Amino acid sequence: MNPRIAIAADWLTSRGGAERVISVLHRMFPDAPIYTSLYDDSLEEFSDAEIITSYLQNIPFAAKRHQLFLAFMPHVFESFDFKDFDIVISSCHSCAKGIITKPNTTHICYCHSPMRYIWDNAAEYIKEYEMNPLLKKLGEPFLHKIRIWDKLAANRPDHFIANSSHIKDKIKKFYKRDSVVIHPPVDMDRFYLSAAPKKYYLAIGRLTPYKKFSLLVDVFNDLKQPLKIVGTGVEYKKLRERANKNIEFLGKVPENEIPHLYAEARCLIFPQVEDFGIAPLEAMASGTPVIAYKAGGALETIADYITGLFFDEQTAIQLEAALYKFERMYDKFDPQKIRNHAQKFSVENFVEKFEKFMVSASGKGVLEKIQPVARV
Repeated sequence: MNPRIAIAADWLTSRGGAERVISVLHRMFPDAPIYTSLYDDSLEEFSDAEIITSYLQNIPFAAKRHQLFLAFMPHVFESFDFKDFDIVISSCHSCAKGIITKPNTTHICYCHSPMRYIWDNAAEYIKEYEMNPLLKKLGEPFLHKIRIWDKLAANRPDHFIANSSHIKDKIKKFYKRDSVVIHPPVDMDRFYLSAAPKKYYLAIGRLTPYKKFSLLVDVFNDLKQPLKIVGTGVEYKKLRERANKNIEFLGKVPENEIPHLYAEARCLIFPQVEDFGIAPLEAMASGTPVIAYKAGGALETIADYITGLFFDEQTAIQLEAALYKFERMYDKFDPQKIRNHAQKFSVENFVEKFEKFMVSASGKGVLEKIQPVARV
């Protein structure tokens, strides 16, 4: 008898690296319902999925401000009922790993990161986010309480998959759990090489403090070079007001326009520490080199001097030096070699590795449930 499979996701409210992994899991297991706290139905890739949301979905603005509801997330995921499933895959960077399953249900957690705002940079998270000072004061003991719950919840999965070696080390440090690394996939078929003149730099991501888009604004205000920034977030208004006219904020861009932006860019700038970071791989799939801060998941995807360059500190002087070096050696970057490097992280490779892990964790019966469309 084929195993009954379900997927759990923290929230599906925007399109980032975690959501792209869930999209591939949905393609692998199209009959598996997806349990999530909040869902934005503008995410077309899930239009044919059975989405089961929590009571938070009934709050009008919740899908756009999920950060405000962190206190409710442990209860949300503990209240979902998984008694009818043999295998549950949780895709987690917040509370989804805290689901409760039957003793004979196999729970596999694909961990994008232990909650960064309660572990590795809790103080910075409270300091940098714009909120009422009273809420900030109340936030410190609240995050401590969530930290205790998170440590307990990390005992619930039977198996952990880490999205990078960087996260494998964090899972070991904070949760004292072993994990296997399976890197997230990039859909190579979406991206292409372009011979058009490359006139602008590009940055893509949620405009939140830890992404360091403020550093980009400061540097490009000074250099006066064209920069396009794709994304929305809590810092959108502040950054736009601070930027000079050479910096263009594109906001939320339709998915079908993203490949063109990558292909026509001179370079992707990636100034943050990410658990993995899908944007550099999408750029490289387009033959576009990447300038990245030398930390986190970028160390596992970018080949220095072949597919991009690193800078050592998140400072204006370091980033400007990297840009200067990049321009001097720009003609040495080969778009086809860059794309070939990204091919190592293809959907096909992800599915093959995930298949093997599920067979070892759950038994051979799972193979009949995996749809071949994911391998195309």
